[in-house]
Amino acid sequence: MNPIVIIGSGLAGYNVARELRKLDKETPLMLISADSGHFYSKPMLSSAHGSGKTAQSIPLNSAEQMAAQLNGIVRTNTRITAIETANHTVKVGDETIAYSRLVLALGADQIRLPIKGSAADRILTINDLDEYAIFRAALKEKRTVALIGAGLIGSEFANDLTTGGHKVEVIDIAAHPLSRLLPPEGGALLQKKLAELGVVWHLGTSVSALDADGEKLRVTLANGHSFSADVALSAVGLKPRTALAAAAGIKVNRGITVNRHHETSAPDVYALGDCSEVEGLVLPYVMPIMHSARALAATLAGKQTAVSYPAMPVLVKTPACPTIVSPPPIGVEGKWTVTADAEGVKSLFHDSSGKLVGFALNGKATSERAALTPQLPPVLA
Repeated sequence: MNPIVIIGSGLAGYNVARELRKLDKETPLMLISADSGHFYSKPMLSSAHGSGKTAQSIPLNSAEQMAAQLNGIVRTNTRITAIETANHTVKVGDETIAYSRLVLALGADQIRLPIKGSAADRILTINDLDEYAIFRAALKEKRTVALIGAGLIGSEFANDLTTGGHKVEVIDIAAHPLSRLLPPEGGALLQKKLAELGVVWHLGTSVSALDADGEKLRVTLANGHSFSADVALSAVGLKPRTALAAAAGIKVNRGITVNRHHETSAPDVYALGDCSEVEGLVLPYVMPIMHSARALAATLAGKQTAVSYPAMPVLVKTPACPTIVSPPPIGVEGKWTVTADAEGVKSLFHDSSGKLVGFALNGKATSERAALTPQLPPVLA
């Protein structure tokens, strides 16, 4: 019997495997990982430096330990080069691996901006343990970090690196941090609290060039300002990994297109996690992955199960200004109602009928999460 093959060993890949083993102990199972296959939570990477965590101390289990737990095979440092859906096989170079069902848990890549300059190739990203290790090594005995991006991950890095003793200068084209998730009042409080921690903001502009300046970097902004930095880190967002699926003729849009059963356009091929687009939704957060993993595992075990997403507020790891957001659905007409003072901002988004469909809580207002969340509609009922 050919195995269920899962491509990817992140939270999505390992969690669907773990959930499957709760329901089915025996079906042959193989996970294929492009890296070391360690089990860890990637969202931890944006808050690991300040607490002194190294790339070696972050993983919870090795690939060998996970293979034993899952009663399966975990192949590490193995990159799939092609999917042949008609034959139910995947290729690793000249090697062919047959599958009964295939699960794509490919994750997402960091978006890279087209920045000019002699040191543009020295811009780092942190999207896995290996990149985190490279960043930690680059940061050793260095002081100033130029951080490109003030979204969720960028704001978390800004808080973490400043807490870890570094000077952080953040550049973003938006007028305030977390601009896609927070109304201006909430963004202003986050900006203020991180500034009090030591973060320097360059908002409403972008990086036009990064040049070598001796051992340092010269960061030149579109507004004409420039400053010196030791390390440059980009955190401008994620792009679902779709190339492998697209090359196999599997339908992709923003992510790999799947229905509520996580079925792709190819028979016996499924996708979940950051690489997937479920009924038009791309949700690169932990809680959607967990709901998807349970639903898909049930389907793989023989009980066809559609995923449902309840309201899933996101905790932003910025201790200097605790922040919890439950964004309103894309395209829903409505408006924010904001209550703010020096210690917190409560922002409620009501649709045109007056129904609460989203919120953003900063500072002391985060204490209202438990009361507000039950009032929200499900993300996908």
